[in-house]
Amino acid sequence: MTSTIDDSEKDKAHSVSVDLNNDSSLLIDIPDALCERDKVKFTVHTKTTLSSFQKPDFSVPRQHEDFIWLHDTLVETEDYAGLIIPPAPPKPDFESPREKMHKLGEGEATMTKEEYTKMKQELEAEYLAVFKKTVQVHEVFLQRLSSHPILSKDRNFQIFLEYDQDLSVRRKNAKETFGSFFKNMVKSADEVIISGIKEVDDFFEQEKTFLLDYSSKIKDSTARAEKMTRSHKNVADDYIHISSTLNSLSVDDNTALKMHFEKLSDLFEKLRKVEGRVASDQELKLTELLRYYMRDIQAAKDLLYRRARALADYENSNKALDKARLKSKAVAPAEEHQQQCLQKFNKLSESGKRELTSFKGRRVVAFRKNLIEMAELEIKHAKNNMSLLQGCIELFKSS
Repeated sequence: MTSTIDDSEKDKAHSVSVDLNNDSSLLIDIPDALCERDKVKFTVHTKTTLSSFQKPDFSVPRQHEDFIWLHDTLVETEDYAGLIIPPAPPKPDFESPREKMHKLGEGEATMTKEEYTKMKQELEAEYLAVFKKTVQVHEVFLQRLSSHPILSKDRNFQIFLEYDQDLSVRRKNAKETFGSFFKNMVKSADEVIISGIKEVDDFFEQEKTFLLDYSSKIKDSTARAEKMTRSHKNVADDYIHISSTLNSLSVDDNTALKMHFEKLSDLFEKLRKVEGRVASDQELKLTELLRYYMRDIQAAKDLLYRRARALADYENSNKALDKARLKSKAVAPAEEHQQQCLQKFNKLSESGKRELTSFKGRRVVAFRKNLIEMAELEIKHAKNNMSLLQGCIELFKSS
């Protein structure tokens, strides 16, 4: 299955709102994309007035692996240790709609032609929705970077935006993948070690407690939102069966009764469309936002981890300095190392406070905006639903 998306389609369904205060000097969007099997080819468009770029307006082709490369280079840059690195966009996953399409094909013989056509349309719409979300989360990642006063000036970011050839970014090989796994194991062990270190700043202690609790609640809310969305999709599917069954009922030569069933079938088809839109809006305005902040909260926790690691290094340097002074041996290098650790820790603490404060404000604004929009859409759909159900009642009464 191959899909394409352009600006006109993308504007219909913006799934993630993180309320970016984009600087007009660097504006980025993904106006179109092409999906071929498991690969999505994005067109990244940039408009800028910055003199560091060669042109004011340009577009480049990029794949998902290029986005991961950019994210990893930012995470591994020491100078950015005190920043919240925007979460990498998740890998495109079209397996679920493809699997459903395959099962639909297998069950075609057991359905009426009308029922099969409607089910196929639903699955095609689901596939397109997944594709749109994929484009959107990749766009948001770039816009988060472009709106950041420091990350927007990163050299690798500029190369990503401006280099008009294939970046030739390769996947990690088995050795590198194992290395990343080993690093994560070391990080987990480090977290156990540094968890015993007493926090010296109430601000970071409160942030740590809040993020751990909030992370758990966001995860639970995401699971519940996904379940709610699935329920609405299931109801929409049930309406397809009801509508098709009413349409196929044999009423011999009773024309009036046949028209009665056709009207009921039409009403249930309209109910199906409304229920499908309810599921789609909840997915875009709530579930996707929760998924995004699950990743963003992890990025904030990673910042706290890097700062805690710097605090542990500083405390160890103090112990090493005391030991050197006690032995009157290599005192100068120990003092220099201690000062370097202190400077690094202070730098991370200073930038970390700014980042976490900004993160809190951005999160509150994003949730407020999306929840208001979702509530307005829910009211609109509820009115349509009520009107259609009232029509069903009237038809049943007149039968």
